[in-house]
Amino acid sequence: MKVTNGTPTGIIAEYVERVLIIEDHRIVSPFSLPLFANGSPTLVFATAKGTIQNNRTTYLTLFGQTILPETFTFTEDFSLIAYFFKPYALASLFGITGTELTDRPIDLNLLDYKKTISLQDQLLNAPSTQARLDLLDTYIINLINTTQTDCAIIKYASTQLTDHPSANITSLAQKDLYLTLRTFQRMFEKQVGISPNLYKRIRQFNSAFQQLNNRSFTKLSDLAFANGYADQSHFIRTFKEFTNLTPNEYLNLGNRP
Repeated sequence: MKVTNGTPTGIIAEYVERVLIIEDHRIVSPFSLPLFANGSPTLVFATAKGTIQNNRTTYLTLFGQTILPETFTFTEDFSLIAYFFKPYALASLFGITGTELTDRPIDLNLLDYKKTISLQDQLLNAPSTQARLDLLDTYIINLINTTQTDCAIIKYASTQLTDHPSANITSLAQKDLYLTLRTFQRMFEKQVGISPNLYKRIRQFNSAFQQLNNRSFTKLSDLAFANGYADQSHFIRTFKEFTNLTPNEYLNLGNRP
């Protein structure tokens, strides 16, 4: 299995944080890809139908905010491409409120069947991973060029909360955005799908999770403090909340028979 993380460029970078590519994954038994909270709505294409909630299967799946741990299970060989969007992209690009998709991924074809079924067929018949990336880039650029939803406030707020996770929500709403706290919370939750405080907690968790996943730490306590947790126990509780696993259990997943 070859796993690649790509960095979007050009106009796409305004809406897409990163691209994950899993190529030529050959399986001899059902393979489950864990899906944990990361603050990013995600568009996933797979060359084989993957099973998610309630045994639903799709080739093109649009995820909103994921809070509860989920798995994407494959029973045959597959390659996968995932576009991780910035939190305001659901409203801006797809014209749907974030709350509609929180913990409720859908088949992308349900949004605009006439357009997306053609995209799906082209992706399934594409000769290479690069050809599929080109098709998905073109699809997203077309969405960007036709977007009419102004998410400037949420774009600014989510960027601030991502770059400065210690930011005070009340101060951000009242000093920077000139909104009442309640108005800001309602606007943020509608477009992003979760409250500003939960978004902050998820981004904090995801930062620590990525460092854990890359083994970019010496001691778990150092990882906890580096990401703003009060102590190691606080980090472990949060990790288990979003994954149903402790950090050590997660690290040992690959060692299970």
